[in-house]
Amino acid sequence: MTKQISAPVEINADSVSFGGRHFPFHIKRDSRARRMLLRVMPRDGAVVLVLPVRASLRSGQRFVAEQADWILARQAERQPVQLWENGAELPLQGIPHRIRHRPDTRGGVWVENGEIHVSGQAEHLPRRLRDWLKRRARDEFGAAARDMAQGLGVVVRRVTVRDTQSRWGSCSAHGNLSFSWRLLLAPPLVARYLVAHEVAHLRHMDHSIAFWRLCGQLVGGEADLRAARAWLRRHGAALHLHG
Repeated sequence: MTKQISAPVEINADSVSFGGRHFPFHIKRDSRARRMLLRVMPRDGAVVLVLPVRASLRSGQRFVAEQADWILARQAERQPVQLWENGAELPLQGIPHRIRHRPDTRGGVWVENGEIHVSGQAEHLPRRLRDWLKRRARDEFGAAARDMAQGLGVVVRRVTVRDTQSRWGSCSAHGNLSFSWRLLLAPPLVARYLVAHEVAHLRHMDHSIAFWRLCGQLVGGEADLRAARAWLRRHGAALHLHG
């Protein structure tokens, strides 16, 4: 990270400004964090400060100001959001599909010959498509999670899908799993890895060697585990740019 810029830096409860440019600002306390971390969210450019439990708010704000150049560089690298409209391209399970608006038909949303058809009025297209993706993600990830859990002798109580930018999935101590529906846009191996990751937490609520060994077994092998994680590092941010 780079030195502080000379432009004025203003930090408020929900926004941060660098020389007149304003971005959403969020602070997250993390009991597992050993040092302060900064993230720039790909979709809305929000600046997220992760603070260890014992770190002071003032030290965190000072850290943000010191990293202003780095934050602005990450903002400059952000790609534009891909709007969902007739003719736009959207990956589905890693394969590019063309969105086709079908105002003259009924049937909601369906896939045919490499295209995603969406019926109804144009202004409802994004909502209909998003609802369809969320339902499909919940069904597919839920079925995969319960199948993996059954083989381990553990129980998945509930599966939900969300649209979080900071994490792809989560597992509660009560056996509730949550996934980003955007994983449905990634290749199947990547989605399977994230499902395996959260199911493995039902046995190991940590990231120990035993956890990663089990995660690799659920995915299908160490090579597949590495490949899925590498794909997410390279392409994961782009999944947030759709819609």
